[in-house]
Amino acid sequence: MKGEKLPLGVAARLARYLQVLTQVRKAGRRTISSQALSEYSNVNPTQIRRDLSSFGRFGKRGVGYDVDHLISSIKEILHTSCQHNIALMGGGKLGAALANSDLFADHGFNIEAVFDVDPDKVGKSVGGRRVLHTSELADTVRDRNIIVGVLAVPPEAAQQATETLAAAGIEIIFNFSDALVESPPGITVHYMSPAGELLYALYFYLT
Repeated sequence: MKGEKLPLGVAARLARYLQVLTQVRKAGRRTISSQALSEYSNVNPTQIRRDLSSFGRFGKRGVGYDVDHLISSIKEILHTSCQHNIALMGGGKLGAALANSDLFADHGFNIEAVFDVDPDKVGKSVGGRRVLHTSELADTVRDRNIIVGVLAVPPEAAQQATETLAAAGIEIIFNFSDALVESPPGITVHYMSPAGELLYALYFYLT
């Protein structure tokens, strides 16, 4: 699969493995078995071995996978080895929670700037960053090499925020709001829904 675009299922599973491995490394573990990786990722261990063997030999029988090496390899496969800058739309409670967490930083994403239209929020500090007015978005995106937008705004503000990000040149948007938004051609919107993950988990529990 090297040099080719990954099937969506493979890319999604690799991203999940990477998420688990990152947390495993933070916990101080240096190796992990396919069985343990399966328990954390909810992917069959046979599927895990099949996915990883497509890109080379990573594990050792009786030892497992070297966590650092596997993280580096998966990042290279997913083209995420470099740091990527984020524009966070929303300086309220959700935006502050995201800005103050390691959710993005652990995976090489840097919240470069936070934006809002509320005069009560603009100018204040969120996650150690001064909240900028959205009128500064286009210049900031250009000057700070921002490639990803994150929506942490109320549902009623999500559509306008999407259009503002698109107009500034952002083509990848992660939507943490509850709203469905219409995006211009060429703009990819990913919906981040904890409720959706809970429903997914509940389905497998009940069946």
